[in-house]
Amino acid sequence: MSTSADFNDIEDGLKLQPKFDAAGLVTCVVTDAGTGEVLMVAHMNDEALRKTIASGEGWYFSRSRNALWRKGETSGHTQRVVEMRMDCDQDAVWIRVEQSGAACHTGRRSCFYRKVDAGEGGARLSFVDADILFDPKAIYKK
Repeated sequence: MSTSADFNDIEDGLKLQPKFDAAGLVTCVVTDAGTGEVLMVAHMNDEALRKTIASGEGWYFSRSRNALWRKGETSGHTQRVVEMRMDCDQDAVWIRVEQSGAACHTGRRSCFYRKVDAGEGGARLSFVDADILFDPKAIYKK
């Protein structure tokens, strides 16, 4: 259980103390440093966080592959970190990047290329800013 001193140190202190979840991950929101556009949401384990800080490149942990990965290692669409911030209780990271090419594995600039529209019969999705910049099948060969 945290004490008041721990709480103040995490929320008002200057020591990096990421609060990883039960799986050892923190959520990471990635935005374009120039435009503010949300590019992607990913997860980081301790190693990905340390590598991102040390290298200035975006490193993440894939839950589906159970593996560490550097953004652009396969596609060439890299991220140079301009600024990294932790949220108030240090359980989420925000990275502002200079994105080279597309951020999304579907070939789109951003992973957020569909908007939710409310309507009769329930919510539906529609495409926005959904131009495909590269062919994922050509890049992500298995």
